Amino acid sequence: MRDKRTWILYAGLLVLFWGVWGAFSSQPTERYGYPNEMIYVIWAFTMILPAAFALRRQRFDRRPIAAVYGLAAGLTGAGGQLLLFQALSNGPAYLIFPVVSLSPVITVLMAVALLRERIGRLAVIGVVAALIAIVLISIPAGDHGSAGTGSWLLLSILICVAWGAQAFFMRKAALADVNDATTFGWMTVSGLLLVPVAVLMMGGLPDAPWQAPALTAGTQVLNAVGALFLVMALSRGKASVVAPVTNALAPVLTIVLSLVVYQTLPTIWGTIGIVLALGGSTLMVYADEKREEEPETRDPSTPVAGA
Repeated sequence: MRDKRTWILYAGLLVLFWGVWGAFSSQPTERYGYPNEMIYVIWAFTMILPAAFALRRQRFDRRPIAAVYGLAAGLTGAGGQLLLFQALSNGPAYLIFPVVSLSPVITVLMAVALLRERIGRLAVIGVVAALIAIVLISIPAGDHGSAGTGSWLLLSILICVAWGAQAFFMRKAALADVNDATTFGWMTVSGLLLVPVAVLMMGGLPDAPWQAPALTAGTQVLNAVGALFLVMALSRGKASVVAPVTNALAPVLTIVLSLVVYQTLPTIWGTIGIVLALGGSTLMVYADEKREEEPETRDPSTPVAGA
């Protein structure tokens, strides 16, 4: 039987890998003008490395339900990436990302409504604090003016829903006793299936110096390995707690690294967001630990997440 508390370890590793990835992921585009679609293509292939590692440690689950949940998680995640590229081509990133970053709300609502997960009062406060932190961290510095609504707004909402649903499907796979390696393997297959779509969006492969794909591969490996840690965390902890923690703290690490590497300072809103993210995640971890220490009093017929 798995130790449910190990989700904290994998969530922490996820924050580390995604936080570093977030700080350096824009470098291929900023330095060499590398297309975002090509970054997606390279990311899809870097997923093979952690997938191969995971499948060496666990047996591939050949049940149809494993394929259904794995493909659902993979296609919602990869599809959201492609929609993001389209949204960024006709809308302001400083408004798109705050909308997209609210995806944990979808995960929480789906987990509570469909998985019957329950979270305590402290955890609820932590979730709210973490979600507010995500929005505050995403507020841009300076006055960029206003932007009218358009297709980018609808696309941003669709990305938010897709990525929230992805985390939910990962959790459903875990409740169906699908192991981490199998889910991640199907996610890798899903990402590769959409590679031709990304190439068509570019109109063909771009001309770029070798440094561009090399730098992209280096940063996207962090992204891919972080995705594996996300699967492992969601298979061991509550989706309604894991999703907000990971989505709030990874940007915190990105901001800290940006401060050190790029000599940039967070805005006042970003600073408040950092405090809320740390406080909210601490409350959620404390509430989860406290729940584990309480004696079992629930109705045995009530489904238990992570069992």
